[in-house]
Amino acid sequence: MSNQRVARLVRRISGTDVSRRWLIGLSLSLVAAASAWLYFQRVLIPYQQSDALVKQKPRGNLSDLYPRWLGARELLVHNRDPYGDDITREIQTGYYGRPLDPTRPNDPKDQQGFAYPIYVVLMLAPTVTLPFPTVQRIVFWLFVVLTTMSVPLWLGTLRWRLSRAATVVAILLTLGCFPAIQGLRLQQLTVLVVALIAGAMYAFTRRRFALAGILLAMASIKPQLVFLLILWLCIWMLGNWRERQRVLWSLVISMAVLVVAGELLLPGWITEFRAAMKDYYRYTGGGSSLINGVLPPPWARIASIVLVGMVLVFAWRNRRASEETPAFQWLLCFTLATTLVVIPMFAPYNQLLLLPGVMMALRARQQLLRSSHLSRFFCWMTAGSIGFPFLTAACLVMALAFLPGTTVQKAWGLPFYPSFAIPITTYGLLLVSRKVFLDRHRAALQ
Repeated sequence: MSNQRVARLVRRISGTDVSRRWLIGLSLSLVAAASAWLYFQRVLIPYQQSDALVKQKPRGNLSDLYPRWLGARELLVHNRDPYGDDITREIQTGYYGRPLDPTRPNDPKDQQGFAYPIYVVLMLAPTVTLPFPTVQRIVFWLFVVLTTMSVPLWLGTLRWRLSRAATVVAILLTLGCFPAIQGLRLQQLTVLVVALIAGAMYAFTRRRFALAGILLAMASIKPQLVFLLILWLCIWMLGNWRERQRVLWSLVISMAVLVVAGELLLPGWITEFRAAMKDYYRYTGGGSSLINGVLPPPWARIASIVLVGMVLVFAWRNRRASEETPAFQWLLCFTLATTLVVIPMFAPYNQLLLLPGVMMALRARQQLLRSSHLSRFFCWMTAGSIGFPFLTAACLVMALAFLPGTTVQKAWGLPFYPSFAIPITTYGLLLVSRKVFLDRHRAALQ
């Protein structure tokens, strides 16, 4: 057989193996995503409904979008203050099905007040004349599209070129992960904020600095999620002020427009917003960050300061790094992971911010596994924490074919066990493998 025929045969066999491998990957990712969604629909929600019935807990539409939508409608259509107590009671009627009663011990503590910057109503303005069930359906599918789009945006930001099949696998696993499902089912505005951040960072890598500033300003509807990111970027701008100052001016002008527009809609809204945030942290137990669950309050506060300080130190040392370099990519992922650890509120849907960090670790998995024992430990811990919900959700869904639903529902919390571990293990992996990402990653993966 000639050498050319041998070469063609090898390519054909290799191509067949690759196709088979990606077909298996697509099938497994589809099964994993479907299992997670079925778990929510067939196990978690029925358990919550039966538990609410037994304990007489109120259940209305339970959409995190509803308080913001109702506040926007009342301000724009009826000129009422969305931060007012009367609006809060109306929100409770729609969200929970009735106003909360403090004399009932099983009633939720979250008052569902309008605890957002007033300019969020500008984004919701097109929906205020529609019935809320219609708004729910529109926003759900809009958020599905935004979450899908965020995957190639993050891949582009990290300069990771994947095949179409691999990208589809990444999208399926993202849409099927618990943070995404929770955010989509609740119509949580975190999903929108994460998509805006992904768009902003992609704009950075394409040197569209003005667009990046606008998108970051829009993402400030959840200031706790973007504050540290913006602080890092301000330090990064100092590394090449002549070119990067456009980001700052775009961000400042966009924020000024939003704040002034909010002032025109509701004079004095900043004071009301601060009071609403203070009440929100009080009645939700906010102010208790992820790190507060690990350390007692004084030490947790000190640790949070130290973690933020580390971000600022790394930001200063790498302020001259180009937006195309592994240093910039690592700092982006590390800053978002730090945000998840220190923000004064724990919610699984916020873990969508960890997606670029997981992508970066997955891309450098071979180097990380060979780097050190500590790096290898965090690799396996992170992989286990992320994979455990998929595996247990699939097991619970399969168990429904053999066991009564009430029996399976007793194990409803099993997939949520690693929820606290995922941000910590991802943060630890990014931290202990810093030299791999900044030194070896450049040569191995560019």
